[in-house]
Amino acid sequence: MTQLLKLAAFDDTDLSVVSAHCQDAVLKSAEVDFSPSLKRVLLPINRFAWETPGARRWFFKKYERRRCVLHIDLVTSIRSKGLNKNDTEEVRSILSIDFHEEEDESSAGGTVDIVFAGGANLLIEVEALELRLTDLGAAWATNSKPRHKT
Repeated sequence: MTQLLKLAAFDDTDLSVVSAHCQDAVLKSAEVDFSPSLKRVLLPINRFAWETPGARRWFFKKYERRRCVLHIDLVTSIRSKGLNKNDTEEVRSILSIDFHEEEDESSAGGTVDIVFAGGANLLIEVEALELRLTDLGAAWATNSKPRHKT
């Protein structure tokens, strides 16, 4: 049995690990949940389990996707470019998650930039970087492995 992931990111090093696990995760744009009163954004995603043995082998092709939640705290605002939150069927694939610090060195804040295939972005302003990725336990087999042009 594969261990469920529970990751947290509080700096760029942590975020690079979370971003790697979220690469090729898919989500429906309409499921992005921003709660201003809780200062929280939740993204329910289906991530490709790159850490499973089948994902790293050429011939033994046992691939897996897992249901998980990307949880971002201390959110002050959110905006998007190229996403249609009103389209309940729009599915986007995550390429990377980056953090751009504010230029004011006295602040720990900045922007969490979730970059999607096709040129879309979700830009989340935060007081400080505090992000978690948690597997929910649901997993299923898939026959295809994401491929990227080099």
